[in-house]
Amino acid sequence: MRHPFRAGAAVVVLTAALAACGSSSEGRDGASGAGATATHAPLAAPTAGPGTAATAAPSAPPTSEPPKLPSDRLTPATGSFTRKEKDYLVDRVPRGMDPAAVLQTGQETCDRLRFLVKADRDVAVGAIVTGEIADARPAVEYLCTQHRDLLRDADRGYADGTYRNEQIRPGRYHDVSPTGDCTWRIAGADDRTLASGSGAAGKRTTITVPRQARVFTSTGCYAWLPEGDLG
Repeated sequence: MRHPFRAGAAVVVLTAALAACGSSSEGRDGASGAGATATHAPLAAPTAGPGTAATAAPSAPPTSEPPKLPSDRLTPATGSFTRKEKDYLVDRVPRGMDPAAVLQTGQETCDRLRFLVKADRDVAVGAIVTGEIADARPAVEYLCTQHRDLLRDADRGYADGTYRNEQIRPGRYHDVSPTGDCTWRIAGADDRTLASGSGAAGKRTTITVPRQARVFTSTGCYAWLPEGDLG
């Protein structure tokens, strides 16, 4: 079968193989690995309502993201970065962290995509759609631009969840790694079911999302990838 294993397992297995092979030759050699910090937007302070006394707004909670290293200080301990590598690092390196370590995470992302594409392109796209490969977009845009087609397909795909109205893109889609746990439903404006079904292990399912669809729900299907728009 085309998809005999679940996509998440494929990412884990191939990532383990990657770790044994070392970092990508597409980027700078010799950098040590480290993860980039997550970005969290500060919460907005509440405002006083009509007829109530205004009180001092509580200060916004401190962000967990440390200040970034200025672009003019993005230099490795030895050697130099290429133009693409430096562009990737802009606004991504926390103060006090070695830029080469941040670059290494991007190179490893490119390596994971390269391994997955060789095994099964759909699994690679699905891993981007679901966020299983984190920060794939900046890595592809700067470090491994040959995989930009994966981003284009991922932008039109669906991970498990519920999508409504403008989030829905009519077209034909297929699941990435079919299992018996996959169920899906397409409903119209009145919540009338237009189509629904479940997946079968080892057998790919193709669905059509019509223009009148207003709700699309997927559970246990991992990801749906586009086959084409409706004519």
